[in-house]
Amino acid sequence: MDPEAIRDIFRKLGLIHIRRMFGGQGIYQGEAMFALVAGGELYLKADDQMAEMLRKLGSRPFAFERRDGRVMVTSYWLMPESALDDPDEAAELAALALGAAMR
Repeated sequence: MDPEAIRDIFRKLGLIHIRRMFGGQGIYQGEAMFALVAGGELYLKADDQMAEMLRKLGSRPFAFERRDGRVMVTSYWLMPESALDDPDEAAELAALALGAAMR
C-alpha cells in the first residue's frame, strides 16, 4: 500500500506521518502510532474493547512468526474492508485506534 493510498484512507483524520519499519509502514499522528501496513494490509491499534468490536466485524489481529518459530500476536487489527472505501468509517475507526495508541 503506497503512502498516497494511506493518506487518502485517513484524509478525514488530519495530518499523519508514515514511517518505514520492519518491511512495513508505521502510521502516526503526532508521536502516536495508530496503524501499520504489513504484507499489503492495513491494521489499526486496538485496546481490548476495540479489539472485540473489530472481531465482531470479522477482523483479525496482525500476527507474525518469529525466527524461533513462535507466533507473536500483536494489538493491531485488520482494518475492515468496508472502511477502506468509506472515509467516515475510516476516520471513526482511526480516532478509536489513536485513542488506544495514546493510552
